[in-house]
Amino acid sequence: MSISKMISLHPDVGDDLNEPLATAIRHAMFCAVIATSCADACAAEPGDMSQCIRVCSDTASICTATAAVATRRTGQNVAVLRTMLETCILACETSAAECESHDHEHCQWCAKMCRECAADCRAALPTVN
Repeated sequence: MSISKMISLHPDVGDDLNEPLATAIRHAMFCAVIATSCADACAAEPGDMSQCIRVCSDTASICTATAAVATRRTGQNVAVLRTMLETCILACETSAAECESHDHEHCQWCAKMCRECAADCRAALPTVN
């Protein structure tokens, strides 16, 4: 299944698919799941992992919302879409920095996904106008 294919089937899109945005959507969905999993794993770790749980949970929610807003192709809401991408970048960078401060493998994996998602959202921003 391909999000790019699904978006290209929209009557208002057709051959005018924004591939960088489709990639950002795809990675935001992945990032949401990985950040949720990391937050859950952090809850099982010894010690105080509350900050990591918080930022990963926030990132998961923001990534989910960003993917949903970016997937909608009927009409225009450019200002909101750009704000969502910018917010997703900030959330992912915050989560990556927090996760990188922990030695847990799940945190390192989450940090990597968050960095990829932030880069994809950053690449999509100039294509949204």
